[in-house]
Amino acid sequence: MELLQGRHQVLALDLLGHGESPVPDEPALYTRDGALDDIDELLAELGEPAVLVGHSLGGYLALAHAATRPGAVLGIVVLNTGPGFRDPDKREAWNERSRRNAHRFGVPERAANLNLQADSVVMDRLAEMVTPTLVLAGDADRPEYTASGQYLERKMPSARLQVIAGGEHMMHEDSHATEVADAIEQFVRELNA
Repeated sequence: MELLQGRHQVLALDLLGHGESPVPDEPALYTRDGALDDIDELLAELGEPAVLVGHSLGGYLALAHAATRPGAVLGIVVLNTGPGFRDPDKREAWNERSRRNAHRFGVPERAANLNLQADSVVMDRLAEMVTPTLVLAGDADRPEYTASGQYLERKMPSARLQVIAGGEHMMHEDSHATEVADAIEQFVRELNA
């Protein structure tokens, strides 16, 4: 964020139960659709075209936003993320792994429910998602993220994959931050051209 702030207005949205956001004791609040509503609220407050940038869960939410709200943003950038699962058994395996590893997310267990997937809305709509999309994947992260990036590039009409050599899962916060920021800057320049 710091590398882009001099050139753009950059805001970070704390998901419910993350960062400095409140942590209500109501598990039903921690849903994808609730997070998408929060994104809508922020975009309405901005009142100007925006590019959503999301990492991992945030990347999935950016994809879900583009899938369910076509034309709401200028573009999206997703880092080390995937589109979810069409197969219910694979989706439930993901959800079970997310529940089992909730303690590792650094958020209260109920907030980790945001990582659960209830349907395949992103997968089902990839072919009709025309929002310009930059997919960044680190080749030193888990191989499924590069594979997901390749899949998104094949299935989405306006998606482009860029693999960051040596990039790990948190590549936007480590020695690859400048490369990630430069890729985002180039994408935004192309959108504005």
